Amino acid sequence: MAALAVAVVAVSTSAILIRWSGAPSVVKAFYRVLFTTAFLLPWAVGRYRHEFRAIELRDLGVAGLTGVALALHFASWFESLNHTSVAASVTLVQSQPLFVAVGAWGLLDERLTRRMLVGIAVALVGAATMSLGDPLLAAMGIGSSSGLAGTSTYGNALALVGAVCAAAYVLAGRSLRQRVSLVPYVVVVYVACSVVLLAIAVAQNAPLVDYPRHEWLLFLGMAVGPGIFGHTVINWALAHVESGVVSVSLLGEPVGSTVLAMLLLPGEVPTPTTIVGGAVVLLGIYLTAEARNRD
Repeated sequence: MAALAVAVVAVSTSAILIRWSGAPSVVKAFYRVLFTTAFLLPWAVGRYRHEFRAIELRDLGVAGLTGVALALHFASWFESLNHTSVAASVTLVQSQPLFVAVGAWGLLDERLTRRMLVGIAVALVGAATMSLGDPLLAAMGIGSSSGLAGTSTYGNALALVGAVCAAAYVLAGRSLRQRVSLVPYVVVVYVACSVVLLAIAVAQNAPLVDYPRHEWLLFLGMAVGPGIFGHTVINWALAHVESGVVSVSLLGEPVGSTVLAMLLLPGEVPTPTTIVGGAVVLLGIYLTAEARNRD
């Protein structure tokens, strides 16, 4: 669980770094994954060369499809941050436990206990409160939704698409990590993800070079923080923790991202509803983790 805590802190910085960058969304996503891969590749090839060769063709194909799911997750979520608030975008993209639970039951025959389901449900209620509470209160003439600056249906929908793709990524990773070592698995997935994001960028005629120095530093920051200490650690955890627990633990990201956005971005001050929703999310994470330890 300590590794998951590190990963949650790391991924919580992602939305802030994305917002600070003025590059097109798909370009930011591409360089984040590309630089993460570049950091891992020399060590991976030098130390795990024989394990790369031992990967079966079927597993290689599944890892490639996992990379496609990760690329679509990044592309849709990064773009959502251009259209909605950090609190709404990050919260909705972390609604993936619902899709993970359904997928794990239908595809992996993975058992979810009643206590874990209660924890996931509580966390989802908190997530919904963070992103939807203020607009609903405003519609009823109570309070104001000004704390969630720039929210939109389109941006929220993109975040939900990102959640579905993230759930597919988590589920595929859970099955593969039982057979493939972490580093070879991550490298194959990230390479596939980079190729897909590059193809999307080229199709959109997005510029790939001629960015100022601070943009390249932001790309590097996305790779080191959310990439290495975030997603790579999450992949390690998938071999040791149930996918439902990993997924619901990441609901801590909306809380961390909202706090950072409040401190570092203009117009992102959380309302009381957002704060209450964040507390409920944390409660759901605790209930789910405790349920796993008991069962």
